Amino acid sequence: MMSLRGLASAGLVWLALAAGPAVAASPALDALVADYQAWSLGDDPFEAGRRGDQEALSRLPDPGPAADARRRAALSAFRDRLSRLPAAGMSGEDALNRDFLDWTLSRRLASLDFDEARMPFSSDGGFDQTLGYVAGGLPMRSEADARAWIARLKALPGYYDAHIANARRGVKSGFTQPRPTTLQVLERARAAAAVNPDDDPLLAPLRRLPADLPGPNRTALLDEARGVLRDHVRPARARFVAFLETEYLPAARQSLAARSLPNGEAWYRWLVADHTTTALTPDQIHQVGLDEVARIRREMEAVMAETGFQGDFPAFLALLRSDPRFYATSREELLEKASRIAKRIDNELPAWFATLPRLTYGVRPVPADIEATYTTGRYFGGSAARGVSGGYMVNTSRLDQRPLYELPALTLHEAVPGHHLQIALAEEAPGVPEFRRNADVTAFTEGWGLYAEKLGGEMGIYRDPWERFGRLSYEMWRACRLVADTGIHWKGWSVDQARACFTQNSALSPLNIEVELARYVSWPGQALAYKIGEMRIVALRETARRELGDRFDIRRFHDAVLLAGPLPLDRLETRIRDWTEAERRRN
Repeated sequence: MMSLRGLASAGLVWLALAAGPAVAASPALDALVADYQAWSLGDDPFEAGRRGDQEALSRLPDPGPAADARRRAALSAFRDRLSRLPAAGMSGEDALNRDFLDWTLSRRLASLDFDEARMPFSSDGGFDQTLGYVAGGLPMRSEADARAWIARLKALPGYYDAHIANARRGVKSGFTQPRPTTLQVLERARAAAAVNPDDDPLLAPLRRLPADLPGPNRTALLDEARGVLRDHVRPARARFVAFLETEYLPAARQSLAARSLPNGEAWYRWLVADHTTTALTPDQIHQVGLDEVARIRREMEAVMAETGFQGDFPAFLALLRSDPRFYATSREELLEKASRIAKRIDNELPAWFATLPRLTYGVRPVPADIEATYTTGRYFGGSAARGVSGGYMVNTSRLDQRPLYELPALTLHEAVPGHHLQIALAEEAPGVPEFRRNADVTAFTEGWGLYAEKLGGEMGIYRDPWERFGRLSYEMWRACRLVADTGIHWKGWSVDQARACFTQNSALSPLNIEVELARYVSWPGQALAYKIGEMRIVALRETARRELGDRFDIRRFHDAVLLAGPLPLDRLETRIRDWTEAERRRN
């Protein structure tokens, strides 16, 4: 059990109240959690490096089948140990840690059962872009940092070859991406292979070395890295292009549906359960999507009337997509407007959150080398251990496709009180073990991001009907995802059928719609998490408000949701039910 001594935030006090009488900790469970965390960090040098492990900064993960076999053995052994620790008699943090570890081990083993490594890229990303993401936020302060990065560059060809071998197994077993996705990946692979080493984004971290670096100077380190990129990385990229052209593209599946793959029906059912953390079926989720589309459309039409627009709904969408007043005229203007919105939100946070993170965040452009096929915005996590702030990434390309009326909702989702606040609070939460702090629970993290967009209305962030319509258009986007993802992967829809929901019901730009549709085709199930998670958080809040009446405190409710880290939705429901009961008893 964690101690409350020294905690500055009164918002954490409810944790002790909710726990009830002190319960003896389980040494065996603590040892198992510690062993799992140590093994997991050893297996993931990206995460270990982000947490401050200097040695891990020189390594890349091993994605090969032999490594996966070792992972399976280790995960199975952890699960066997856990099974010998009965849940009966555990409560509080012990019960949550045991339950969450069981869930984590089960989903990791299921991923290995489906051999998902055979599909190592999508339209939205893949192994070929991994180091580019890492490079964007990597601090470079010493020769040791530079040497570690160069070591990773030297290891990159082997990383490429291992993933190509995995994809080759996908070809042999018929477990491939669709042809349209493959063509998109091939286009970006060709572009990467053609990059001059002097202009390679992977060289950028070394350009940030201090000018007065002792020992080998910056020029020597840059020259060494440039040579690695020229002589080793560039040939690896060329091998990837050749593989896609000669082996993968001819074997890419013709159907878009994940259900059409070998064992695809079982795989998609699992993806739905994994990303939503619910027992909802694909058909049930499809119907939820249709119902939400109808509800949100009614709200959108009411807000449209507030603007005084005299035409019909399609004409209103056409106006929003074309009127120059809704678009920035320069990249810098878009970044400045995003930054201004972010600071307006920062100003309101203390009134809505009892606990705020120490880690700051910045507003940054999406890197130029990936912006063409990238989403409108995204959040890149920071690292207090490495001295890196979080990053609210804004796509500043194609300005005629980045409407300003959507920018408040985007900022609320990606920065605060969305991803940055949620992730930074989880990282800093006392008493929460590392394996829970930054867990990949999409329904929670993306559900919270969408909830943050809705919360922005209560916080007064949307200043006029245009921005409120932009918020509803974003919510419609997520409702249409429920329809489109299940339509494509379960019902066998075409892209044209899926596109109709977005074009007819949202103000999303044509480019955004096409980028998103490509993402849903190549990354089945993930898009379902947003709306399902948001709806559950809203329902839990309304239940708690109804049961507590005047005792309900929104600041304390948000602490209850966030300060245990991301949780599967059923575990979150249990937590909020316990919190509500504790609040009822509180003086």
